[in-house]
Amino acid sequence: MTFDFKKEYKEFYLPKDAPSVVDVPEMRCIAVRGRGDPNAEGGEYKASIGLLYGVAFTVKMSKMGDHRMEGYFDFVVPPLEGFWRQEGSEGAIDYTRKGDLEFISAIRLPDFVTRAEFDWAVGEAERKKKTDFSQVEFLTLREGLCVQCMHIGPYDTEPATVERMHACARALGYETDFSDARLHHEIYLSDPRKTAPEKLKTVIRHPIRPAEV
Repeated sequence: MTFDFKKEYKEFYLPKDAPSVVDVPEMRCIAVRGRGDPNAEGGEYKASIGLLYGVAFTVKMSKMGDHRMEGYFDFVVPPLEGFWRQEGSEGAIDYTRKGDLEFISAIRLPDFVTRAEFDWAVGEAERKKKTDFSQVEFLTLREGLCVQCMHIGPYDTEPATVERMHACARALGYETDFSDARLHHEIYLSDPRKTAPEKLKTVIRHPIRPAEV
């Protein structure tokens, strides 16, 4: 049996290109924190992606080696996700100041992958790849009430989609609710190395709460 988040949870991973309100359940993921321009060669963001996939695929492939995870099922490695914040931006991202960005890069884990199995995968990845994976953490998130939308196009044109999301939220009686724990969230459904910028698909999600009267 192969588990695929994009098929099982289409409302969270394959939304329409019109804003909608969702209540996102708790999720487990592997994560790496950092800061700086995500486009910078040799920067922390690009390094975080290699670390995440190194552990994610170690977990996925473990059933083929000597390690047998109890109750383990095969799964499709989910899309890369990013949680972003920027000092002074009040939640939304100012794309003219990419060097000021702070991020949590993440890949979601199926619920049947435990902390113990994560710890084993980190150690196994370090042993095989001779690389330090100590930055990778096992993170539990609960986003809760959010407005989201599928953005199609370059990352730098996201503000127009964000504006539509916020307008939708206001019309339904909500306001944004950014904090250190509730961040600008992106889910990357396209590989920018293989996809034309105008065809990139990115789920954008912002935290909301009922507006104060």
